[in-house]
Amino acid sequence: MLPIRLRPEALNELTEAWRWHEGQRQGLGDEFRACVDAVMAEIARAPLLSAKVQGDVRRRVLKRFPFSVIYLTEPDHVEVLAVFHSARDPQSWQERG
Repeated sequence: MLPIRLRPEALNELTEAWRWHEGQRQGLGDEFRACVDAVMAEIARAPLLSAKVQGDVRRRVLKRFPFSVIYLTEPDHVEVLAVFHSARDPQSWQERG
């Protein structure tokens, strides 16, 4: 199991998404975060199972929310590049790899 590290941009995206969901309905932000945490646990256990989307960058889609976790697998950790809403332009995370 590899440790997960979030780049500052990914942490900001995660925080903003939590705030937005929490603003829609109390507790929804926590439900969103639980889905993200579940996906990150899956990635930590088996990082190479997700499809490559660009070079060595991989994507794992959340089950309930229209978001993906975009990441790179390094020898000693997984680096999360983005927590990305599916409606956004992928150009914004593609330059982070």
